Amino acid sequence: MEQTLREFIHYLAVERGLSDNTLEAYNRDLCAFTAFLKQSGVTCFEEVKRNHVVGYIQHLQKNGKAASTLSRNLASIRSFYNFLFLEKRISENPTADLESPKIEKKLPRVLSTQEVEILLEQPDCRQLGGLRDKAMLEVIYATGIRVSELMSLDVSDINLEAGFLRCIGKGDKERIIPLGSVAARYVDEYLQKGRPKLVRSLSENALFVNQHGKRMTRQGFWKILKKYARQAGITKEITPHTIRHSFATHLLENGADLRSVQEMLGHADISTTQIYTQVTRRKLRDVYEKTHPRA
Repeated sequence: MEQTLREFIHYLAVERGLSDNTLEAYNRDLCAFTAFLKQSGVTCFEEVKRNHVVGYIQHLQKNGKAASTLSRNLASIRSFYNFLFLEKRISENPTADLESPKIEKKLPRVLSTQEVEILLEQPDCRQLGGLRDKAMLEVIYATGIRVSELMSLDVSDINLEAGFLRCIGKGDKERIIPLGSVAARYVDEYLQKGRPKLVRSLSENALFVNQHGKRMTRQGFWKILKKYARQAGITKEITPHTIRHSFATHLLENGADLRSVQEMLGHADISTTQIYTQVTRRKLRDVYEKTHPRA
């Protein structure tokens, strides 16, 4: 069974070009499913019937797993059995016609424009690290890119004269995003005064580097963000994705059209972007109820 799983993960990597993080998620979900099958006396994937899959999802549910977790696990199992069916290793797909659990969409947590302003003021640009941190925070808020995309930026991905950056997102899809004059100014200052003193090898292409002169990691950026959030007195739980949510929400609040925001965020489906319109409508409702005399 382990060999079959390895073949499936290899297929996802080579044929579909999925990211390492996505491959790890598939592997984790399917290893847990395999362990459940073995405990149930199933010795090979070809023996699995619809009731085994349903039983596993119910098992997760009884253990208090969220609907989103159930849905993700079922999606992983479904993809795996679609692969086995296409490879003609099974004649019937046990996941056919199985419905995913309904997921209640939670509104994303966002910062107000004032909170973002305070956060962006925290780095001390007189220090090398502070100058780098200022540039990173300005870029992620100016563009709404994912933290993994921010960390993947090379110096050659930034065009300061034209005011845009080149980003490789999910599925290796390239997109060009406006950078904004403020972010461009701080990136330019970082490139002139900060990065040359931080980087230790001429062969290092990373735009943002850590104290060892190597490419900054997601974990490293997360720690930096949390530090500045504490300094700013922001009590909300904040993650790099909070900045991305705030970017999209603030654009829509100021009149940006949904299609443009979708393109900048790199969403394949506009329905993913539409959740931000709910945030802006909620804010309008709050303002109305607080200010209108007959609300």
